[in-house]
Amino acid sequence: MTNSPSTSQQWRSEITALPSWLKRPIGKASELSTVQRIIKQRNIHTICEEGRCPNRGECYAQKTATFLLMGPTCTRSCAFCQVDKGHAPMALDAEEPQKVAEAVQLLGLRYVVLTSVARDDLFDGGASWFVKVIDAIRQNTPETQIEVLTPDFWGGKGGEITQKERVATVVAAKPVCYNHNIETVRRLQGTVRRGAKYERSLTVLQWVKQFDPNIATKSGLMLGHGETETEIIETMKDLRAVECDRITLGQYMRPSLDHLPVQKYWTPDEFERLGEIARSMGFSQVRSGPLVRSSYHAGEPE
Repeated sequence: MTNSPSTSQQWRSEITALPSWLKRPIGKASELSTVQRIIKQRNIHTICEEGRCPNRGECYAQKTATFLLMGPTCTRSCAFCQVDKGHAPMALDAEEPQKVAEAVQLLGLRYVVLTSVARDDLFDGGASWFVKVIDAIRQNTPETQIEVLTPDFWGGKGGEITQKERVATVVAAKPVCYNHNIETVRRLQGTVRRGAKYERSLTVLQWVKQFDPNIATKSGLMLGHGETETEIIETMKDLRAVECDRITLGQYMRPSLDHLPVQKYWTPDEFERLGEIARSMGFSQVRSGPLVRSSYHAGEPE
């Protein structure tokens, strides 16, 4: 996207036009510096920064972060996501597991979320890398609970290692929660999630429960792509049908003019109603609100 005056003006107008409930202070520099220093010194990444999460000020002030494994460049090209894409990803950093473990220890995290870009270039999609990082954290701080937010592990190199086997590799490491986001309703998958499939994501969550019924499963939707309330409810029913335990519902916020435009800003009252519907369906943990993201208050009870 060129940074022409007209483009810049258009973007400033779009930001200014955000509903009041989506505007929040970024946080004090003094509160952000500790986490940013620890992250930058080790040359590791967080989805908080790479995804421009609106909650990063709050989370950093509380000395929490969601670590983005295997570099900041994704091999997929989802039309809603801010994460870097469109060129070759970086080689894996052999020291990343220990660097993340050190950061978790220094920040005093009792609950940590590990996510990653899609790495279809790796022989197992990065499944074994999740395990390496989990093991490193447990060696340093065995009391820390670990949630994973994985890609679907489909495609790429290593056809001899099936998608199901890749999911099983991560499950065997026994995270306390296995999250895989379905992101949007069935009708909009092709537009929003290029390279992903609705049924494939449901199957990932189903496999986790088959491998270990004691691991909580979780998924999330970003609203605002043109979905209807009926479609959202149908998606939640599909998630419960594969025994998904937890759900997050948040508002899609356009990262730039190169990304999909927002079709609707759902109101706080609408999010509250959807959250109540989700609870009535039997989800054990529901996070529903305009600024909710996959890892927001992930370690807190309902």
